[in-house]
Amino acid sequence: QLQASGGGSVQAGGSLRLSCTASGLTLSSYVVGWFRRAPGKERQFVADIGWSGELSYADSVKGRFIISKDAYEDTVDLQMNALSPADTAVYYCAVSYGRGGDSPSSYKYWGPGTQVTVSS
Repeated sequence: QLQASGGGSVQAGGSLRLSCTASGLTLSSYVVGWFRRAPGKERQFVADIGWSGELSYADSVKGRFIISKDAYEDTVDLQMNALSPADTAVYYCAVSYGRGGDSPSSYKYWGPGTQVTVSS
């Protein structure tokens, strides 16, 4: 099971740090991705990190978001800076047994999501 935490409400320009934890599997052994779903929109890729540390970001978050893994704690974190109302969404972490990437269908396990709300 996956669990995303760290969501909340913040004003535009603020920061939040999300964390993905897992039970029953070791996150550091897989590609872990972050996705988000805004109200009325499709699930959108945010970022992923490979088992060897390779990173990928959506253009909309490049330069603002940082994905990282903590091998000791076995978490995958998403540091979100310079947040704007357009970042408001439910954020999900997911595990891929393959190469990950920006397609939700590439991911096998999903957490229940954490709400991020950015006010102007």
